[in-house]
Amino acid sequence: MSSHRPGVTMAGFGHYLPARRVANAEIEADMGLPTGWIASRSGIEARHYAAPGQALSDLAIPAGAMALAQAGCAPEEVGLLLLATSTPDHLLPPTAPLVAHHLGLGCGAVDVAGACAGFLHALILGAGHVGLTGQAVLVIAANILSRRINPQDAGTRALFADAAGAVLLRPGRPGQGPRASVLRSDGGRYDVIRIARGGSRLPFAPGSDDGLGMSMPDGRAVFSLAVEAMADSAREVMDRAGLAPPGLGAWLPHQANARILDKVAERAELQQVPRIGTLADHGNSSAATIPLAMSWQVAHGGGLPEGPMLIQAFGAGTIWGAAIWEE
Repeated sequence: MSSHRPGVTMAGFGHYLPARRVANAEIEADMGLPTGWIASRSGIEARHYAAPGQALSDLAIPAGAMALAQAGCAPEEVGLLLLATSTPDHLLPPTAPLVAHHLGLGCGAVDVAGACAGFLHALILGAGHVGLTGQAVLVIAANILSRRINPQDAGTRALFADAAGAVLLRPGRPGQGPRASVLRSDGGRYDVIRIARGGSRLPFAPGSDDGLGMSMPDGRAVFSLAVEAMADSAREVMDRAGLAPPGLGAWLPHQANARILDKVAERAELQQVPRIGTLADHGNSSAATIPLAMSWQVAHGGGLPEGPMLIQAFGAGTIWGAAIWEE
C-alpha cells in the first residue's frame, strides 16, 4: 500500500470503569463453585459492574471526555461519533446522539451494534471518515453486560463485565492508520450468542422476562468458532500487510477468554508478540475491551509499544475481523 495514502492517528484515549469491583470469590461463593474455578477456565479474576442508576451513556460519556481531553480536541474538530454497544440506553432512540450532546458535540452520531467486534468495525469506519473529510472522529465502545447475564449460568456470569473505552482519531502523517483490514461475517451462526427478546422477531411481552438475558447454549462451539476465525483473520491481515509475527509491535485482541487467546496465539504464531489487554482485572466487556486495554496501557503502562499493531475481535452474529494499525 502506498505511503502517500491519507494518514490517521490515534490522538487520544479514554476509559471508564464503574466503581463496583466484583472479584471471582463473590461469584464462586454465590454459585457454590470451587475457589479458582473461574480463573482457571477464563483467566479472569475480577470485573466491574455498573451501579443500579447508571445507564450505558453514563459509562460512555466520561470515556469519551477523557479521550477528547487527552487529545486536546475542541468540539468543532469532531465530525463524527461512533458508539459501539450492544446495550444502549434504549432500543430507540440511539444512544450516540445523547453522548455527543453531553460531550458538547454537534457532529453526526450513530450506534454501531457489532457485539464484541463492534469497536473494530467502528475503528475502520471512523478511519475512513477521517481520511475522507479530514475531520476528527471519536470512537467509543461501551457495554453494561451485568444486566444481561443469567445469575444462575456460570458460563456467562463468570465472563461478562461493564466498561467503556474510547479513541479519538485525527488526520496523521502519511502511512499512519489502517495498513490492512479484514472484516468477515457468517449469519449461518446467527444464534450461537444472543439476547432473544426485544427485537421484531420476538418483541417484549408484558410480564415476561423470558429471553431478556444473554444465552450461549454451546460454549464449546463458540470457543472453536472464535479460535478459527481469529487465527485465520490474523494470518490473512498480516499477509495483506506484508508482515510476519516478528514484525508486529503489539497484539490487541478482544478480551474474550484467556484460553481462546492462548489458542489463537499458538495457531497464528503470535506467542512472542507483546499482548495488550486487561482481561484478568476487568473481564469481558464485549466491544469495550480493546479501547479499554489501549487506554489502560497508555495511562498505566507508559504508552503503546512501537511498531504495527494487530487488532482483532470475534463476536455474536457471527462477525469478526482483524486490522493492522500503524502509529
